Formats: sequence, structure tokens, C-alpha cells
Amino acid sequence: MARRIAVVTGTRADYGLLYWLIHDLHQAPDWELQLIVSGMHLMPRFGRTVEVIERDGFPVAATVDLGLEDDTPLSVARAIGAGTAGFANVFARLQPDWVVILGDRFEALATACAAYTLRVPIAHIHGGEITEGALDDGYRHAITKLAALHFTAAEPYRRRVIQMGEAPERVYNVGAPGLEHWVRTPLLTRPELERALDFALGETTLLVTFHPATLDEGSPADQCRELLAALDAFSHAHVVFTLPNADPGGTAIIPLLEGYAARHPQRCRLFASLGQQRYLSLLRQVQAVVGNSSSGLIEAPSAGCVTVNIGERQRGRLRASSVIDCAPHRGDIEAAIRRALDPAFRATLGQVHNPYGDGHVAARILQVLRQAEPRALLRKPFYDISGEGDA
Repeated sequence: MARRIAVVTGTRADYGLLYWLIHDLHQAPDWELQLIVSGMHLMPRFGRTVEVIERDGFPVAATVDLGLEDDTPLSVARAIGAGTAGFANVFARLQPDWVVILGDRFEALATACAAYTLRVPIAHIHGGEITEGALDDGYRHAITKLAALHFTAAEPYRRRVIQMGEAPERVYNVGAPGLEHWVRTPLLTRPELERALDFALGETTLLVTFHPATLDEGSPADQCRELLAALDAFSHAHVVFTLPNADPGGTAIIPLLEGYAARHPQRCRLFASLGQQRYLSLLRQVQAVVGNSSSGLIEAPSAGCVTVNIGERQRGRLRASSVIDCAPHRGDIEAAIRRALDPAFRATLGQVHNPYGDGHVAARILQVLRQAEPRALLRKPFYDISGEGDA
């Protein structure tokens, strides 16, 4: 009898990372995929990307509307409550044997609270990481303590999950699932990409993805203005913008990006969502990805793409030598972009090592899940590194 496995996606980003695992579960005769779609996927202002999932051929078993009215902390807190209730109702109806949760967002925390309380074992992907500039840090570590199995993206993260008291035999370093696209996803050529975007890439093109740093004392809007002011120094460059996530402060960023793109229509284009194929194809073509997205640290190095990582949002994450960190001030951002475009720096890109693995991730996760007995993993011992236990 096929085991039922619920996979939850709340954003275009985590769907892209989960794509090949979802694909392989959908194809496998020994699994019954229950795909649950929530969060930004259901919101028109973020492109209603549930339709992308359906076009990809994956049946949606359930949707959970978080009722996110705006991006204030109060609305996000209420959305966590609505999500917990909604996911609980869905899990009670679908009765999955496993639920797969990726990452560290508030939707993921709501999912984990519902699954843990209903005694549905959680398989968590991307635990053990540090992002000191975002609330995601706390969400991620909380999910780790609720999860029964852990699939980390690098060996230091595996050790950190164990440090948090998780039994070593439950923690597997499989690498970052986003890198599987470099192994399995066909990418667009430059002419195909320009047709898909309806936008001509320049001799120099920058891909800009900027999100609020939710624990930063600085205003996300002010930081975005500093970024846009820095871009003014590169009037020869073409720029592709993507919208921020539905995090506190994100709404204030959107009109700034829209206004900048509208003022420079010949060289700038703004997209609510690029989709995985267009986004990855762009990473192969642009000279740098600029902003503070995790994709700049995880996926971009494998594309041979330089990353200009702005501010504190990704502070604490492993980074390749192709990542240039800078403060969220126009002078620092401008200097970092100039370094990214410097031929001497770019000559080093052939020696870049990506610390997040080789991209063969879905098969490793499925091998572990096939051998695991979900109900036997519900009871969690605390692994005490000191070996002393309680007094």
C-alpha cells in the first residue's frame, strides 16, 4: 500500500526548491503525493502561482488561505494562527503518513505546529542554518524541534541540528535541493530567455531580488532606496527585478521597484514571479545577482554568477568565494557591484566551490523516507552532546 506524503509549499521560492522532490513523489508508485498549497501562491499580487503548479501537472490536494491582509507583524501573527487551524483541518482530512516542510517561513511554522499536534511526523529540509537578520531564524529552529527527520544542506548544518538535541541517526546531510535544477532542469538559451521575458538582456545585466530583513533596525524601504540609488551609477546595465516575499515591510518595497522600472523602461523590467526555469536561466546569463535572497548564496555560485549580498538578512549562512557582502548603503552597494563586474574578480569564478552539495538530493531524501517507520519516529529522545543527561 502506498504511503501518503503531504508536501507543503507556501511561496514561489520553496516550490522551486521542492520541485524535483514533488516530481519524483508524483511519479513513484509507492507514494501517494498530497500537495498542499498556501501563502503567496494564492495571492494575486504575487502572481497567483498556484496556477504555475497546476500547469506543471501536479494535482493540488488542498489549499490553505492564511488570510494575510497586509505585511504588518500583527497580520503575520494572525496568519500563523489561521494557517495552523487550516493545516490542522487539511491533515485531519488527508491523514498523511508524513508531511514534508522546507525552510523557515511563518507558513512553515504554522504547518509544523498543526502536524506535530496531530502526530503527523515531519520531515524538515534546510534546518540548522543561520540567518541572523530575519525572523526566519527562530521559525527554522522551532520547526527543527518539532520534526522527526532532518535533511540539511551542508555538513555544518547537520552538526548544528545535532547540537540542538536531535539524534544523529535522524539527521542527514543531503545538500541543497535547489541545486538539483542544475542537474535536471533544461535551461533556456539567451535568445529563448529574451523571448520568454519579452526583454532584451544587455551586455551587462543585473538580477535584483531584495527582501525585507525582518530583524534589521533599518527600514526596508530606506534600504531599497539605497539599492536603487546605487543602481543609478550603472545606467548602462539592464536590470531584471523580482518582487519581495510577503514578509513584514515588503509592501513598502514594491512601489519603489515599480516606480524605478517605470522610469527606466528601456533597461529595466519587473516580474512578480519569474518561475524556476526563467530565474535559473537568468542566473546563467547575468553578470551578478544583487539583493539579499538565499538563492544568491545557494544557487548562484553553481551558475558561475557573482552575488552582491546586501545587509544582514543572510548573515550566518555559508557562502562561496563568489559572494560579495556589503552594507545596505548606496556607496557600499555601488562598490560591491563594481567589484562584481571587475574582470580580475570574474577571472576567479572558475575556481568557486559551492558548499551546498552536488544537486543529487531528491533520491537521497526518498531513500531515507522509504526506510523510515513514521510512527516509530514520533517519540523524540533528546540527544545530549555532553553525554551527561539530566542530573
